[in-house]
Amino acid sequence: MNAEIIAIGSELLTPHRTDTNSLFLTDQLNRLGVDVVYKTIVGDHRGRLTATLALALGRSEVVLTIGGLGPTEDDLTRECAAAVLGRPMHSDASIAEGIAARFRARGLRMADINLRQALVIEGGVVLPNPTGTAPGQWIEDRGRILALLPGPPRELKPMFEKWVLPRLQQAAPPAAISSRVLRLTGLTESATEEIAAPIYTRYENPVTTILAAPGEIQLHLKSFGKDLEEAQARLDDLFPQLEAALTEYIFSTDGSSLEEVVGSCLQAQQMTLAVAESCTGGLLAQRITGVPGSSAYFLGGVVCYSNEVKQGWLDVSSDDLAKHGAVSSAVARSLAEGVRRRAAATLGVGITGIAGPSGATPEKPVGLVYLALASPDGTEVREQRLLGGREIVRFQASQAALDMIRRWLVARRKPPADGSI
Repeated sequence: MNAEIIAIGSELLTPHRTDTNSLFLTDQLNRLGVDVVYKTIVGDHRGRLTATLALALGRSEVVLTIGGLGPTEDDLTRECAAAVLGRPMHSDASIAEGIAARFRARGLRMADINLRQALVIEGGVVLPNPTGTAPGQWIEDRGRILALLPGPPRELKPMFEKWVLPRLQQAAPPAAISSRVLRLTGLTESATEEIAAPIYTRYENPVTTILAAPGEIQLHLKSFGKDLEEAQARLDDLFPQLEAALTEYIFSTDGSSLEEVVGSCLQAQQMTLAVAESCTGGLLAQRITGVPGSSAYFLGGVVCYSNEVKQGWLDVSSDDLAKHGAVSSAVARSLAEGVRRRAAATLGVGITGIAGPSGATPEKPVGLVYLALASPDGTEVREQRLLGGREIVRFQASQAALDMIRRWLVARRKPPADGSI
């Protein structure tokens, strides 16, 4: 069974409001094995809403609308749905009395326009709304299901869970959807596709989607089956193949962030970390300490913007600064070694670069970043050429630094005694 969600309200087409209801509904529907194939946001316009509803009911088995059930003239969902279905509406006296009672309980007079909320589409089942004045409606029409839900999340969620979910459980055929996510760093989207496509394109089920974000690529796998066991078995066939092909770049298969993965590895190996940051301005330390329990492995950090701080606090030599400049492999190395020594940490990280928009030269453009990792094995330095604005460059630099730490920890990790991975 497939489904479509329509979020209604002109405010959702501005920068000031975000539709979060559809995320909740998608999760609930997927748990039933119902695949959400379309999501639409439409303003409070009679013609556009009517056309959107007609299109949805013509192509989807389940249509859920969000909002537009209030008492004002721009609350058009009931009228437009009735028009598309070709059904009349009637006023439900019990709903009208319930709305009036809510006003009386608060010592308020009910305006006549509130009676619009008592209009019910012929053949529709009223869905009670104990937390608001707008009841929902459930309508079945020629094999299709239309559910009209209120917009406020505090009204929509309990209504869906109590009245809509049980009906969908009865209506939906036995099915399940299972999903997994591979999170990678160190590869571009196109490079990931080049490796992964020959594997996942052999399958129609599961379906694989590649998503790009700053410093990260995600592979979302979704499989369908008559039950959860079958759906998971389909993933169990594809997932290991992708994992094996991309293993060097994968940092998470359970949704964990890169900083969470690094923290777990540090703690498991009883190692500590300190950082010295210039262009990232403390972002790396912020990400690390955003993980609960990070005090077990993170000793501290220095934001060393000026050359004086680099020299005085972290022992960067004036010769290196004069010869190579603050943005250089030599200074990154000194930062990493200096903070490791000062903090007496297992690992030290140094970051220096040009985040922009100013400060660049033809030899050292915006996005040039040097990363260094000082460890008991020595010091590794990496040059990065990052693209994007200031905040994106800073985030990508922190991501690359975390990945350097992850890779070193993975290489140092001792295999179990039984030889398993």
